[in-house]
Amino acid sequence: MAAIFKRELGSYFNSAVGYVVLAVFWFFSGVSFYTYCLMYNTSSMAMFFAAMFLMILLVVPLITMRSFAEERRQKTEQALLTAPVNLFEIVFGKFLAAFVMFCLCVSIFILYAIIIATFSAPDWAVFFTTFLGVLLLGGAMIAIDMFISALTESQIIAATVAIGIGILIDRLSDLASYINTEWVTNVINKISFDKHFSNFSTGIISLPSVVFFLSIAAIFLFLTARVYEKRRWS
Repeated sequence: MAAIFKRELGSYFNSAVGYVVLAVFWFFSGVSFYTYCLMYNTSSMAMFFAAMFLMILLVVPLITMRSFAEERRQKTEQALLTAPVNLFEIVFGKFLAAFVMFCLCVSIFILYAIIIATFSAPDWAVFFTTFLGVLLLGGAMIAIDMFISALTESQIIAATVAIGIGILIDRLSDLASYINTEWVTNVINKISFDKHFSNFSTGIISLPSVVFFLSIAAIFLFLTARVYEKRRWS
């Protein structure tokens, strides 16, 4: 698994992908930080993190689109499928590499908090619990988008479908408000990424939300491994 991890992480920076993703994410997060924090001279980062929710959903597909699709396009997946390693180790190694790439993206948030601390006193408890929510959200989305990448050999298709799923996830809470059936609304609210993410903004770690994001990640990593297990025996 360590070899897969090193290979995947290195591939982000052996090409322009890693640098482009970092530049895009840091640019738009910087614009959001200036708009929601510096312009209003506030120590609260609540509006900033709310804006970053959709940004994360749109950027993660850029990180994961090549995870498996590129292997199929270059015909190198056979080497993976015949390698003397467990399929889950392959999937988890790729997941960890993508997650580290995501962590590099959101690490800029710590710098923003330090900038706020130079002129005000940020609520560090709220910041770190929300930052934990960011990491959990990112992990869940990486697992979902890797599963999508495993279903196609086109990076463009993988990214497009993943972005579409991300937009749908972002609009789930709004969708619930248009449905009059109570049980359907309750189900949508239970699976709403936005609602679970917002639970971390209170400064208290929400155990149900932690379990929710970890469960989503585990389910889709399992499904991705099953896709490749089927392909190994076909």
